[in-house]
Amino acid sequence: MHYNSSLVEARIRRFRAERLDPAMYRRTTPLNVSAWEVPDEPVPFTEAVSNSFLPLSMGSAWGRPWGTVWFHATGSIPPQWAAEANTRAELVVDLGFTGAQSGFQAEGTVYTPTGRIVKAVEPLNRAVPLNTNDDGAVDLYIEAAANPNVAQDFVFTPTPYGDKVTAGDEQLYRLNQLDIALLDVPVWELQQDFTALVGLLEQLPPSSPRRAEILRALDRVVDAMDPDDVSGTAAEGRAMLEPVLAKPATASAHRLHAVGHAHIDSAWLWPTRETVRKVARTFSNVCDLIDANPRFVFAASSAQQYAWLKEFYPELFNRVKDKVASGNFVPVGGMWVESDTNLPGGEALARQFVAGKSFFLREFGIDCEEVWLPDSFGYSAALPQIVAAAGAKWFLTQKISWNETNVMPHHTFNWEGIDGTRIFTHFPPVDTYNSDLCGEELARAEQQYAEKGIGTTSLVPFGYGDGGGGPTREMLAAAKRVESLEGSPTVTLSSPRTFFEDAESEYPEPPVWSGELYLEFHRGTYTSQARTKRGNRRSEHLLREAELWATTATVRTGAVYPAEALEKIWHTVLLQQFHDILPGTSIAWVHQEAERNYADVAIQLESIIDTAARALLGDGDETASINASPYEVSGVPAMGTAQLTAPAETFNRIAEVDDGFVADNGKVRMRVDHAGLIRSIVDLAADRELVPAGATANLLQLHRDTPTQWDAWDIDEHYRRNTEDLSGAVKLEVERGEVRDTLRITREFGASRLVQTLRLEDDDPTINISTEVDWHEQKKLLKLAFPLDVHADRAASEIQFGHVFRPTHANTSWDAARFETAAHRWVHVGEENYGVAVANDSTYGHDITRTPAETRGNATTVRLSLLRAPKFPDPQADQGEHTMNVSLRIGASIPDAVREGYRMNLPVRTVSGVNTPAAAPLFTISNPAIVVEAVKMAEDGSGDVVARLYEAHGTRARGTVTADFAVASIIATDLLEREVSASGLTAHADREAKLELRPFQIITLRFSPEA
Repeated sequence: MHYNSSLVEARIRRFRAERLDPAMYRRTTPLNVSAWEVPDEPVPFTEAVSNSFLPLSMGSAWGRPWGTVWFHATGSIPPQWAAEANTRAELVVDLGFTGAQSGFQAEGTVYTPTGRIVKAVEPLNRAVPLNTNDDGAVDLYIEAAANPNVAQDFVFTPTPYGDKVTAGDEQLYRLNQLDIALLDVPVWELQQDFTALVGLLEQLPPSSPRRAEILRALDRVVDAMDPDDVSGTAAEGRAMLEPVLAKPATASAHRLHAVGHAHIDSAWLWPTRETVRKVARTFSNVCDLIDANPRFVFAASSAQQYAWLKEFYPELFNRVKDKVASGNFVPVGGMWVESDTNLPGGEALARQFVAGKSFFLREFGIDCEEVWLPDSFGYSAALPQIVAAAGAKWFLTQKISWNETNVMPHHTFNWEGIDGTRIFTHFPPVDTYNSDLCGEELARAEQQYAEKGIGTTSLVPFGYGDGGGGPTREMLAAAKRVESLEGSPTVTLSSPRTFFEDAESEYPEPPVWSGELYLEFHRGTYTSQARTKRGNRRSEHLLREAELWATTATVRTGAVYPAEALEKIWHTVLLQQFHDILPGTSIAWVHQEAERNYADVAIQLESIIDTAARALLGDGDETASINASPYEVSGVPAMGTAQLTAPAETFNRIAEVDDGFVADNGKVRMRVDHAGLIRSIVDLAADRELVPAGATANLLQLHRDTPTQWDAWDIDEHYRRNTEDLSGAVKLEVERGEVRDTLRITREFGASRLVQTLRLEDDDPTINISTEVDWHEQKKLLKLAFPLDVHADRAASEIQFGHVFRPTHANTSWDAARFETAAHRWVHVGEENYGVAVANDSTYGHDITRTPAETRGNATTVRLSLLRAPKFPDPQADQGEHTMNVSLRIGASIPDAVREGYRMNLPVRTVSGVNTPAAAPLFTISNPAIVVEAVKMAEDGSGDVVARLYEAHGTRARGTVTADFAVASIIATDLLEREVSASGLTAHADREAKLELRPFQIITLRFSPEA
């Protein structure tokens, strides 16, 4: 009879499902189970076990959404099992696991009666080793988390489960199994043989001799084994497969470094309190695997997660510490969390490394040299320099494989940042950070690897992730079988360092990718959850102020520097820059908690600022203006204080005319029509009209915002096809002030209400616009548009420690895909010798395009994305009140844009009841291109003062930093304040440091005061 391979494959599938799987355990015996339900939030082990447990039968419902139930399981291993060869008794648990992804449903942590964690139980990792006494007694506790399936298979429909208030009380799960089971080791091993070989043959072409060889071998095993005695014939089946498993990989096979991994989102579709438990569950799984597999290496990022483990699970933390010392458990990344890199400010992104690397050095003696960000939503062009300044040299991600339009041309390359720094970078071609080492994924890694013919190796992170879990014994069995297997890439259990050293050695001159790694996906993350984003921006600038004034007070008066309080605040802010919190893609619970935290951070920082200012200026009857900006503002020196002066007489008035209102401050004239739209902006110095003929600025536009998928994450290009200009239903009134007038514009649309105030800055060509919105739209995107009569072929957008230029056209597919971009405090569009800056105090999403003018040529339209209203994962995202401030600086250069960004985000403060209102700044800088980003006391408590500066204009800059205190020495350091021989500091003497910086270069200076 002719050989029908498809029928043979079907036969093999049925044999595995109906014979091998049921034979995995020779026999089981149930345990006695009792339970105690935690009334509200989780409690520690000692508190839980002190409660009264009630008997519970199998099949009982348990677990309100986000609730916790403790199960107590007791019994004994039947003594006769000890006589059965090739077996192992273990606990098998089924908490009612569903078909949902592991990490997105019920999970459990198994404890001994002494409170020691054994390991976790999860949908694809249900077995727990039993270490019993001679009597075979079993006594275990299971902390079961009733985490709801918020993801719902990612159909992106609204769910009530993201908020405890709306999640309900329905019991979500049923306890299906809590048994002692006798594992048949040969049967389990045979199943792993089948898994590896079937996975391989499914990737081989039908014409492949190797495929036919494997298929016939498996077919013969099914023939030979007794379906009624799988246990008794499993060894024979394994022996028959040995020849096909023994054939080695070809010499040219792709080489995979397999690194154990468990991506644990620090918050996402669960709150941070649940992440704490996920970390314990995952890390205990890993410790158990390492004990059984000494060659296994596991890499885990995020110092915050280790810090949680140390705080809440100290015994398990010490076990992890031992595994780190043995080289099996590898801290990676060197960051406090796997943060977003588009939205955090420059100093905050630097502090991710300061906090993360300091923790790993302090706790483990590990100085991470690889940055590990597999899942962040694009990567800032400032990152290579920050990475290098932190003492790291390698970078790994795979998220760019999610691009919707373009495929990255490389998997291994040098990534060049805005200052020219290059970092050796790898994108695993397996295109996942949650590999299970199946045949499909291994084949994909080999097929997609872009460096064939030059390089031969890539990294594969394996283990269940997103919600944690990590590698399993089945994955390690797969790795063993495909270590060298004909038809497959080779797989070596490895570490990140081993991989990077191997890849660098074989690829000494990799190609270069210059600039940002823009993710052509998830563009809505620049805008979603505006309150979270505003809280982050405000916290970053309050931290600058608090550190500056506290340092100044310490140096000037000997006041105690609040190092511990500031570190704690930084840790909160850094945590909330995690790539699913700050981007606005988490459940309501997470964002409500973030907003509460930001409010608390603001209270603490305001107190530190006030305390420091009063220590610096003394008690009295005077009033001071204090300016934390790196630029002088209204006569107050940069980073210094001055006597509050009465406002000068001003001509900044608004006049009502026939067709609307006119404001004129001698620098700029603005005309607003009766619809509240700006019809004209005239630069009086240049005698130039900025609003194109027939266009209107300050135009609010409402778009339908219905992404194809990933609601909170995505803005899709088709949103542009549905636009409503908000130009009606308006009320205008002029508010006459003592110093200046303000135009107040009130609009109502849909279910929302919006109030704008427009005013001209005194004696400055700047228009200030404040927008207050009571927002109640659904699936809508609100943008604020400024058509400008400027012919700009590119736009500058501020990022960390500098700016990037992006085309305003869509010539290529790469340009067209970049239709929504992130910027920090400002964007700038211009022609030769003329431009306009648009600055903001809390907005990140922008689109900047060319638009046809009524006359020949093109205008440039700058639009800010103010608000969204996605329905998943938070159905109430962005609903309620918001305030956003925007300014237009007319006739602006890029240096003007930099200055305006700081003015918007660091307003001058007034402090009353002081004695000496004028205090000189600690530092002065001779060149405005060299900007001070942070002033702080040294991390080591030595009393040294640290200043971080950068070149902000995109030019080479020379300048002198002068300290206004006695200095014993000045050195350049890395971000961790360790001395480096970096370029930039060309000379220093007495109190002066002479600098020569390349464009966008960061330099950290450490000043040791004289004793």
